[in-house]
Amino acid sequence: MLELAILGFLYDAPLHGYELRKRITALTGHVRPVAESTLYPTIKRLEKSGFLVRTTEPGAVAAPRHVLSLTDEGRSELRRQLAEPAQRDITDENRWFTVLAFLRHLDDAAAQAAVLRRRLTFLEEPASFFYEGDRPLRAEELADPFRRGVLTIARATSRAELTWLRDTLASLGG
Repeated sequence: MLELAILGFLYDAPLHGYELRKRITALTGHVRPVAESTLYPTIKRLEKSGFLVRTTEPGAVAAPRHVLSLTDEGRSELRRQLAEPAQRDITDENRWFTVLAFLRHLDDAAAQAAVLRRRLTFLEEPASFFYEGDRPLRAEELADPFRRGVLTIARATSRAELTWLRDTLASLGG
């Protein structure tokens, strides 16, 4: 997801590493902190792959800073990743939010709708965090108020997302 976030934010505008890290942290950092030891090797790998370029600009106060920009190949790679997200990018809420944050860069409404339909299909499957054998348990079946809370919150979130997905799919004609 880090790669997708880098490509997505650089699709919007060239950024220097510090600003890029701040934006990624704002999107995903509450769940997965972005360490420099992870960010900068990923940037180097994307640069080596031809997906981004680094230029040097004079610093406003201090040393020159490196600004990262997406190449045409990087734009194509972002669109490819958005059009063909891995299943875990659909099922894991945090990964899903990263896909969703940049889905507008996928120019084709039908392709956007196909990704949203995959998420809708996933959310419509009966599931729970807690089971009795193979049967998913509902909040009303739990005596534990904390587990009941987990399911109550998850149900409300899922209902809101299902409504949004159906409305958005209708607006996309999908």
